[in-house]
Amino acid sequence: MVFSSFEFLFWFLPFCIIVYMLVSKHAKNLVLLFFSIVFYAYGAIETPAYLWLILASVVINWICGMFIGRKDSHQKHWLIVGLVWDFGNLFVFKYADFFIRNLNHLPLIDLPLTNLILPLGISFFTFQIASYLIDVYRGDVKVEYSLIDLGTYILLFPQLIAGPIVRFSDVQTELHKRTVNRAEFFDGLQIFIIGLGKKVLLANRLGSLWTDLQNVGYESITGKAAWMGIFAYSMQLYFDFSGYSQMAIGMGKMFGFHFPENFNHPYLSTTMTEFWRRWHMTLGTWFKEYVYFPLGGNRKGKKRMYLNMFVVWTLTGFWHGADWNFILWGMLLFALLSVEKAWIGKTLTKQKWLGHLYMLFWIPMSWLLFAISDLKQIGIYLSKLFGYGEPALFQTDYINYWETYGKWLLIGLLFCTALPQNIFRYMKKRTKRTSGQYFWIGETLLAGFVCISAQKWVYLPLLFIPFLREYAYKSFPKRYRKSFGKLFWIPELVVIFSLSCYCIYRGMNDPFLYFRF
Repeated sequence: MVFSSFEFLFWFLPFCIIVYMLVSKHAKNLVLLFFSIVFYAYGAIETPAYLWLILASVVINWICGMFIGRKDSHQKHWLIVGLVWDFGNLFVFKYADFFIRNLNHLPLIDLPLTNLILPLGISFFTFQIASYLIDVYRGDVKVEYSLIDLGTYILLFPQLIAGPIVRFSDVQTELHKRTVNRAEFFDGLQIFIIGLGKKVLLANRLGSLWTDLQNVGYESITGKAAWMGIFAYSMQLYFDFSGYSQMAIGMGKMFGFHFPENFNHPYLSTTMTEFWRRWHMTLGTWFKEYVYFPLGGNRKGKKRMYLNMFVVWTLTGFWHGADWNFILWGMLLFALLSVEKAWIGKTLTKQKWLGHLYMLFWIPMSWLLFAISDLKQIGIYLSKLFGYGEPALFQTDYINYWETYGKWLLIGLLFCTALPQNIFRYMKKRTKRTSGQYFWIGETLLAGFVCISAQKWVYLPLLFIPFLREYAYKSFPKRYRKSFGKLFWIPELVVIFSLSCYCIYRGMNDPFLYFRF
């Protein structure tokens, strides 16, 4: 069950919210835990043993956490027990076959592969559980004695599968005491719907271009089509993952939790260093707190700092996937960050135009290693990008791709910037000051934009919504207009949600990319 499915949108989530709102505050965590188990069980229906695996992980880490919290001479032993269990499972299910395949290249070695299916979200919930044990050991958080509350923290379905990676300190207070008022709930709903739109309306559309290139074969495309493809994949990955994160953050808010932000317009960065302060921020924080700083950070001289950076970025690549392309991806990031730190970082930061050009090249180049697992195919794609490969099958293929996907590339480029968000915030403020009488202008632009970009006559009635709403506003008595104006953002969300559901109904709903990590 994925967030962008009818089962989730019209059955699971509404039913969960209704039950959650009806029960007493003492039973709310139990309700969330129950629905989170159901959510995971649905995803693990073909491998039910994985449900018992994650439940066992909850119990084992709960026990280890309580023993660590005693602060006696054995607390380190219990920390090791917990971490060995957590990372041992991650190794067996995710990395064992990688090492077996590489060992089998050696003479006289022929080990059988495990062929284990990767449990949903294991990379994410392993890091989350490990951070809890380490923080309890350090004394940064108090031990959680309630199995239900700790289970809710670990299994909470909005962020269980693909983050954000939530540290226990982020939600410890809210696990025990939280309230959800109407404003918070609708703010969370707004964030959720915007995330859904980013995934279904943008990521899936852009991903179709990359899929087309894969189906044709990289050796058969032109250089221009190759550049279009890697830019499309870069934007698809951003809208896919940031959309999921926003949906998770929005649902968390609907239940009274405030998860940390995971993205901050990373494609506006001028250096790769800045990029990784804006992209998947909770993962970067995890590696900084639990790997980079314990290794010494930058406190033990430059040589040690670069060694620590090498370890962190190699592990970051390996965390994303058990294959050589991910390790090379991590090493490329290490090389770029090292060069920036030692040489060009300050120049790129000061000369922003130069920094943007620099990132315009290196962002898609880095994602190429991320997108293609076969090293030979990566070589073929690079040859196409730089014009030294075999001639393309159709020399004008890029024209057809541009006619089909050009508008989505331009729309994606626009939404990679902060402009749409800034306009939306301005319009909300304007609505509060003027009771909403000018907000219809913005909605007209949105509806027109949707009709033009989609090129579907079925969306034409959306153009009339703003005028109907303006008429409704003027029909209200003056004393109610201020309250009515506060609801003016709802039709925008209805438009986004309706279009998303239409695309899902038409089958335009690919799985979230980060599910495979």
